[in-house]
Amino acid sequence: MPALLENKKAYFNFEILDKCEAGLVLTGIEVKSLKNKNGNISGARVLIRGDEAFIVGMDIPPYQPNNTPKGYERERTRKLLLHKKEIAHLTGRAEERGLTIIPLKVYTLGGRIKIEIAIVRGKKKFEKREKIKKRDMEREIGRSIK
Repeated sequence: MPALLENKKAYFNFEILDKCEAGLVLTGIEVKSLKNKNGNISGARVLIRGDEAFIVGMDIPPYQPNNTPKGYERERTRKLLLHKKEIAHLTGRAEERGLTIIPLKVYTLGGRIKIEIAIVRGKKKFEKREKIKKRDMEREIGRSIK
């Protein structure tokens, strides 16, 4: 499953609690654009309205800008395809204080485009600093061993 888009900053900015896979409702030009690895999911999040899940803030530029149909919105709200049990689970977890749902990566699976979403909790500033210090120390140890 080759990744088409990844949200690499999510692993640094958030503590990932639970992951889930969902399908995306896309148009033809959006599919072509994603398969060319065009798009951005860094500022996107998942909203649950009623019994449906939607992704908001996902930017997919047109495949061919000159041939784009009129009225095409790059950051339109897109529907996620999930089972009712998965939506109920996500709804229950998302209502907890301090938790949100964000996309981690977009990939292909059996000719279909899937999105991996996660329930996350935001990291505090000091937690991020500790991670940077730990990474730098490991780098220094690796250099001294060589």
